Amino acid sequence: MKRHTIDNGNEFDFGLSSDDYARYRDIYPAELYQALISMGIGRRGQQILDLGSGPAVLPMNLYATGAQITAADISAQQIAHGRRLAGERGMDGIAFRVCAAEDTGFPDNRFDAVTAVQCFHYFDAERAAAEIHRVLKQNGLFCKVFMDWLPYEDEVIAEMEALVKRYNPDWSGGGFRAYRYIPPDWATGRFTIESVCSFDVTLTFMKEAWIGRVKTCRGVGATLSQSAVADFEAEYRSLLEKYSEPLHLKHQIHIELYRSAKC
Repeated sequence: MKRHTIDNGNEFDFGLSSDDYARYRDIYPAELYQALISMGIGRRGQQILDLGSGPAVLPMNLYATGAQITAADISAQQIAHGRRLAGERGMDGIAFRVCAAEDTGFPDNRFDAVTAVQCFHYFDAERAAAEIHRVLKQNGLFCKVFMDWLPYEDEVIAEMEALVKRYNPDWSGGGFRAYRYIPPDWATGRFTIESVCSFDVTLTFMKEAWIGRVKTCRGVGATLSQSAVADFEAEYRSLLEKYSEPLHLKHQIHIELYRSAKC
């Protein structure tokens, strides 16, 4: 995959880091899922399509709500891990599909809600919005979520970003600041905004889990060679020695909730 606006147009493939994704990316805090449920995402019997699902983190964490969730991702490796994890946890009600967000293959008016967590910026926004609008029912909900670390407020994160940039100078995924919502062009004529919310959270990691999470960063596991990832990991382990465990790291969660407008 590549986008001209990301990493100077260089290719990246999250399937390359799918093993680490399966082990280390179930990191979203309870506050996120509570917020989604309060917004109407996760009602019993609700048909939900989770785009860019990776190893089905959101579907598994909303499974207890009784919603009927389909995990969809362009990476067959990610979906394979999601199937395995869901099977190990007895979550047989989760459905899986390998597909692009821009062309899911589902029929019109299929879902009550569509979610996209930490992934919409990788989609062709116009085409993905059209596809989401197509598969949503009348008045269906589209929930766009992302969570970013805060390098300007956290020394550990700032040092990590500097190291990623040294190994991958084209990486453009760092430097996040507090988000300011601007109505997107892709929503025009398709969606009305229901609500927008942002809130800060502090996530706690043991060093091993944090290193694993960082390796799933696009600038590392999805781009670098295996030998470069190993070198990065060794150097980052050394850098983290000066910090005590656990690490308490500052993040911000941002949620946009849209309602489908159909004639």
